Amino acid sequence: MGIPMKKILFGLLAAASAVLLVWGFHQAVSAPAEMMQGDEYRIIFYHVGVVFCTVVLVTGPLWGYRAWGIWWAWDARLTTTLLLWLIYVSYLLLRRFAAGPQMQTSAAVLGIFGGIAVPIVYIANRIPGQHPGPVFGGDRASGMDPVILRPFLWNILAWLLWGLVVLILRHQLELKQQAAAARDAEQALNA
Repeated sequence: MGIPMKKILFGLLAAASAVLLVWGFHQAVSAPAEMMQGDEYRIIFYHVGVVFCTVVLVTGPLWGYRAWGIWWAWDARLTTTLLLWLIYVSYLLLRRFAAGPQMQTSAAVLGIFGGIAVPIVYIANRIPGQHPGPVFGGDRASGMDPVILRPFLWNILAWLLWGLVVLILRHQLELKQQAAAARDAEQALNA
């Protein structure tokens, strides 16, 4: 019996993701030191890009302490990012541990608040504070040196593929759980 094409494609996607994660890490550690911050800037390769808001909130204070001598500043960018993270975690905890129709309504409300918070975080990114201005989409002086941009983009691609692998695995698990619940319900009706 042959292996189904979906499993082969998923295996290739997972392998490509792993290879890109290793390549992205290699690119990040082999990039030259940044002129002003030295090696501390390397956190940027894992600090932004994907939905890893938790990583941002952990690595940001580490970077901030090394760069500015403070762990946290209650500026608009940090505070709105923390708020978005709290909404996200609340949503996940509610979906995981609550039951009943109220859970679905509450989760929907949290999802709406999260959707509203995203543009607020984006706007807060443009408000002057402890952080420098936006690297992408800022004024003419913004941007990254191509030597730093290349490993940054490799890491973005690697983490996006990894996110896709996790999403596919989660979807497959959900389908199996739904099928098992349907079987259990049918057996209960036939008993």
